[in-house]
Amino acid sequence: MKAAVFHKAGQPLEITEVPDPSPGSGEVLVDVAGCGMCHTDLHYLDHGVKTFKSPPIILGHEPAGTIAGVGEDVTEFAVGDRVLIPAVLSCGRCSYCRQGRESLCDRMVMLGNHIDGAYAERIALPASDLVAVPDELSLEHVCVIADAVSTPYHAVKDRGRVRPGDTVAVVGCGGVGLNVVQCAVLAGGHVIAVDLSDERLELARTLGAAETINPDRVERVDKHVKKATGGGVDVAFEAIGTPDTMRLGFDLLRRGGRLCVIGFSHKDVPLSAAKIMFYELEVVGSLGCGGSLYPEIIDLVRAGRLKLDPIVSGTVPLSEINDGFDRMRKGEGIRWVVTP
Repeated sequence: MKAAVFHKAGQPLEITEVPDPSPGSGEVLVDVAGCGMCHTDLHYLDHGVKTFKSPPIILGHEPAGTIAGVGEDVTEFAVGDRVLIPAVLSCGRCSYCRQGRESLCDRMVMLGNHIDGAYAERIALPASDLVAVPDELSLEHVCVIADAVSTPYHAVKDRGRVRPGDTVAVVGCGGVGLNVVQCAVLAGGHVIAVDLSDERLELARTLGAAETINPDRVERVDKHVKKATGGGVDVAFEAIGTPDTMRLGFDLLRRGGRLCVIGFSHKDVPLSAAKIMFYELEVVGSLGCGGSLYPEIIDLVRAGRLKLDPIVSGTVPLSEINDGFDRMRKGEGIRWVVTP
C-alpha cells in the first residue's frame, strides 16, 4: 500500500510503498477514507519534536474509514462498517481509564506518534477503540472529530468546565480554536474570539462567537476585554501554543477565572504566582479526549449542533500531502483532509 513516511525533521514526507498491515486478534483493518492534517505533525516536520516511535514512521492521527477486514475475536464490527478512529487509544484498565480520564491513560498510544498512523491507504488497530459512524455523515469530514473537534469538546466540557452564562475567551482561531468557539457556544458561553486573521474571526462569528478581537486593531487586548466584560472572562482557552498567547489568556481572566491551555509549547511560560493566589485563579491543561465522549460528539454533529463543513477547507490526495503541509505553513484554510 502507499503511505507518507516521516524520516526526519526538515525533510518532506516520502510517498512510498510499504507492507500492508494485517489485523491481529481483536483488531480490524480499515481502509482510510480521510485523515485530518494537524499542526502537531508540523512540530515533528519543522520543529524537531520527537515521535515516541523512532522514524521511519507513518504520521496522521485523525482518521475515519471503512472496515476491510477483521481479526479473530472481533464481534462488534464487520467488513463494510464505517468507523471513526480516535487519535489516542487507551487501555481501558488503568486507574485513569477507570476514572474516565482516558487522556491520561498509563498505556496511552497515539497514532502517528507511538505507532504508525493513517497517512496511508490502510491501518490496523484494536476494534475496541473504534466508533461507528452513521451513513449520512461524510467520512472525509467526520475524520476531523478524532482530534480537531474532540480535543476542544473535552477541553470545554471537562477541563474549562464552561457553564451557561460564562464569558469565554478563545485565543487562537485555527482548527482547534474555532471548534473551541462552537463547543463553548454549545455549552452556553458568551464567546469572545481573538485572532490576527479577520477571515478566521468572521468564521468564528458564524460559529457563534458574540465578539471578535484582532490584536492588531486594539492597543491592548487584555484592557479591551476587561473593559468590555467588567473585569475579565470566566474562562480563557489558549489554542495556539506559544508563551505569549498563554500569558495573554491568563491576563484576560477575571478574579476566580480559569485558563485552559490546549496549545503545545516546549518553552516555559512565566505566570504570576501572586495573581494565581490572590485572585484564586486556576490554570489547567487539556489533552486529547477520552473515547467515551466520541458517540456524544457524533450525535451532536448528526443533529447539526456541531458543524464540520466550515472547518474542513478541502481534501488533498496522498500524493500531494507535502503541498498540503505547505498550505498549512502559509495559514491557508482551517483543516485539510488527506484522502488516501
